[in-house]
Amino acid sequence: MSDRNAENALRAKVSAEPCSSGGTDHDISSTEMSDSFDDQARGSTLRGARAELLAAAKTAGAWTPTFPLAVTDPTPASVLILFGRLDSILARSDELTVASDLDVLLQRRAATLSSHPGQVSFPGGGQDADDADAVATALREAEEETGLDPDGVEVLAALPEIPLAVSNFLVTPVLGWWRTPSRVAAVDHAETVEVFRAPVAQLIDPANRYTSTLSRGGETYRGPAFDLDGTIVWGFTAGILDALFEATGWALPWDQSNERPIAPAEIL
Repeated sequence: MSDRNAENALRAKVSAEPCSSGGTDHDISSTEMSDSFDDQARGSTLRGARAELLAAAKTAGAWTPTFPLAVTDPTPASVLILFGRLDSILARSDELTVASDLDVLLQRRAATLSSHPGQVSFPGGGQDADDADAVATALREAEEETGLDPDGVEVLAALPEIPLAVSNFLVTPVLGWWRTPSRVAAVDHAETVEVFRAPVAQLIDPANRYTSTLSRGGETYRGPAFDLDGTIVWGFTAGILDALFEATGWALPWDQSNERPIAPAEIL
């Protein structure tokens, strides 16, 4: 029996009841059983993933990506990079360096927004005067955009600030672990039209990776991109994910010479 079939057979034996988050509620013994199987079958568990994220955060100054073009008097902003466990839906990939139910929270921005319209992004936005710090900004914005309960988020680290010229933001990526997942959905469709949890194993699958190209003002910009069944992740979000996957050791070799231009519909 293959590892995938064995895991599915094991999961089929675990009884689960619907819970308010839209996933499943497992008892402690079944969770331990699943984690034990992951230890043997993949060598990287959800618990291991959290530890790898913490380790990567300690060296973030060495791997945090930079982006072309400078910012002038930028607005402080934050994004929440939230990893957790996706109940019931496993990644469709045989290339597993992470648990098949590890996911990251993403959203699609409304096409009517002035910056990054229609693009897939992390939850986040500009700092409010009432925000105590960058972490508070990330959690507030994530709650406003996706409806998540910030009390269920364990903040692992605030990563180094990244200048983002397109929106003239100075962005602090806040790395989080979804200790207690809650139901998420687009709250204000004027800002966010879709919220989803992307399986990390599919993001790192070499078949879903390529180099995006964007030509503007006589210059061509290249960067990592991900294709999730037609949902394209590129730009700032893809750059952070790419660097983070390398830093955690989750990344797999992929063909960086495979270049695709960003379609007009993806730029808006």
